[in-house]
Amino acid sequence: MASVLVPVAYVIIVFGSLFLFSYFYRKRAASQPFEPYFPTHPDRNAYVTLLQKTDPPTPDVVLKAALVRRAMTDVQRVMRIREDKPALQNLLQKGSIGDELWNSLLAAEKELEAEIVEVMAEANSFVEGWGPVIFQTANEMIVNEKMRAIFERTAEKKAELEVKYGRKAHLHTLAPQINVTLGPPPAPNTPSASAVPSPASKIVNGSSAQSPAGPGSTPSSDGESRSPSKANKKRK
Repeated sequence: MASVLVPVAYVIIVFGSLFLFSYFYRKRAASQPFEPYFPTHPDRNAYVTLLQKTDPPTPDVVLKAALVRRAMTDVQRVMRIREDKPALQNLLQKGSIGDELWNSLLAAEKELEAEIVEVMAEANSFVEGWGPVIFQTANEMIVNEKMRAIFERTAEKKAELEVKYGRKAHLHTLAPQINVTLGPPPAPNTPSASAVPSPASKIVNGSSAQSPAGPGSTPSSDGESRSPSKANKKRK
């Protein structure tokens, strides 16, 4: 009986000591100051500065623009946390990173939640019901800025391609298009629909402005029909 209790007590003592060490180590690491995940928030500071300005007071248009810019920064940080959190959690489980970085991410996430609530309250103070919509507007503005940056770099990218390949680059090479054919291609001997003039096009071109001539008329080179009597008169 004593031979069985000795290894059991040994295992309990070893795992108990490891658990206590891990508990106190994590508690001590959490109490220590760590570097913030996002160092500063310049757009929030700019909005608060404009809001506190009283002589003269800041116009509402400027305050709304500053609030939207603040919301844009918050949206970018939310997207970054969503991308970084699973990777950091995986690295933490493997022991590749320390607890400081993980605690910094968690603190930034809580701070961002409070920031979102504050921005929504500020938006509702300007226009009732603007709070839930301001972040959607900020997301659309972020996408617009990315597209504009790509468009502005088109000329620069074209010059790089010309230098790289030694010849002029066309704009369609930078943004390839995908042609989708909705139906089977026309037969070689069958005229396409665009080649057959429609009745509306005939009316616009003036070819059907006059009624068709009778069975005895003959078309002339200028497209007008002449009757045999008029031709005989001309011959006489």
